[in-house]
Amino acid sequence: MKSSFQQARAQRGTTLIEVLIAILVTATGVMGAAAMQINSVKYNQMAKFRSAAVFLANDISDRMRANRPVALAGGYDIAAADGSPTGDEINARDLREWLSELAVRMPQGDGAIIRDGNRFTIVVSWDEKRLRKSREAGEGETGIQEFEFIMEL
Repeated sequence: MKSSFQQARAQRGTTLIEVLIAILVTATGVMGAAAMQINSVKYNQMAKFRSAAVFLANDISDRMRANRPVALAGGYDIAAADGSPTGDEINARDLREWLSELAVRMPQGDGAIIRDGNRFTIVVSWDEKRLRKSREAGEGETGIQEFEFIMEL
């Protein structure tokens, strides 16, 4: 029969290995939780941009409905990357305010309105490149996102 002293000598170092494994498991769990938190913040920001795109597309569509004759005559037609229109007409003021809100609420926010008879396509675009850096992206992806809203007057 072994004495308690001999048993203690046989287990020397076992506790240290157990502690190291416990630290490794805990560190892996903490790193996983941190990665989940980072992704949560990133996806929350992306959802915010998409919500803003929907809101702003609805905003300009409501303005166009309120000024229907001018919209049908092409007064709200604007291409992406066009500058803000000048003038004191209601449609020019509406477009200036809309483009200003796009620039303020979204990174590199821009918009376009394409008319086809009484059918309008409202395009809101923004840059998500900063948020996409941590995702796998294909070669040549720019990070530009677009939301298209189609309506009829």
